[in-house]
Amino acid sequence: MMEFFNFIGGIFGYILWGAFFLVKNFGIAIMIFTIIIKLIMFPLSVKQQKSMAANARFQAKQQEILKKYANNRQKANEESALLMQKEGASPYSGCLTSMLPLLLMMCIYYAVVNPLTNTFHIAADKVSAALNTLSTLPGIGSSFNSYYGQIDLVKYFPQLNPYLTNADGSAIFNANDVSTINDFHNGFNFLGLDLLATPSTVGWGSMLWIIPVLCFVTSVVSTFLMQKMNGTNMSGQGAGCMKVMFLVMPLFSAYIAYTVPAAVGFYWIASTVFGFLQSIVLYKFYNMNIMEAKAEAQRVILREQEEASAEFINATAKVVTVDSEKSSSTSEKKNSNSSKKKKNSSKNKNSGSGYMGKKK
Repeated sequence: MMEFFNFIGGIFGYILWGAFFLVKNFGIAIMIFTIIIKLIMFPLSVKQQKSMAANARFQAKQQEILKKYANNRQKANEESALLMQKEGASPYSGCLTSMLPLLLMMCIYYAVVNPLTNTFHIAADKVSAALNTLSTLPGIGSSFNSYYGQIDLVKYFPQLNPYLTNADGSAIFNANDVSTINDFHNGFNFLGLDLLATPSTVGWGSMLWIIPVLCFVTSVVSTFLMQKMNGTNMSGQGAGCMKVMFLVMPLFSAYIAYTVPAAVGFYWIASTVFGFLQSIVLYKFYNMNIMEAKAEAQRVILREQEEASAEFINATAKVVTVDSEKSSSTSEKKNSNSSKKKKNSSKNKNSGSGYMGKKK
């Protein structure tokens, strides 16, 4: 799993590297990176919003089906399945987008923990040789943390670079690598905060404690405002569970931000803030009422199209034709009766004439 996130972190690292190349500041680069990711994921967020609207319509209509077929469970399930297909609802529609923030944070984590290989894509064998050299230096090797080795290498690169040589005495990093690492060394401070340091390992005087605090505050405030905006009721049935989650998830994100490099927590803050702004846009253009109105309008248009494509039958002409046929039939019957009467009359005359002749 770690190799997978490390691989994905390397892919996202190209975006982070491009942003850093433009601004030469890691904090601003993370903000640009977050905006780019939000824009890439925006169509997926719109799709999730539509799925939520479809699920809301489905649940409202499903209640009517359950009441109607309360004594026939099989029929209720069949009707619910047909309704789900008709409304385009799915119980798993929100799972992927719910997991994406955590997956992206893991990718950012590995892009930050291994900045030389995953963000700046310096050859892994060079970085490995440099870390092995540092681990053997007196006074450094004993305090050297191999897990955050690339971060330490960036932070102390001007002092460590003279010692980074191969066995034959040649430099491990070429001039281009040295320039890249020096740029990163000069650009990881943001508003006086060392984004490559970990809040749990530095003193309170470093002000890095503000990163986990902001993680908690932004998460709580954005969640509260979104629930208020969407009209979510936290006083009804199941409100207790919602209130617990309302605090547990922000506390969890704050704890994670406290135990990892500050750049990861800073990304989480930026992601929360920009995510809230994105939610405002989605609410304005894709809220439940608008989606319901659009769905109803589409149904009306579809019905009109079906009616327009149906074969037109002129009822008046049909009535006239039927009446004409009836008139013709009546006329024929009259003519037939008239003919029959004439024939009978002729027969009667002929028979009368014969009878009279015989009598004479």
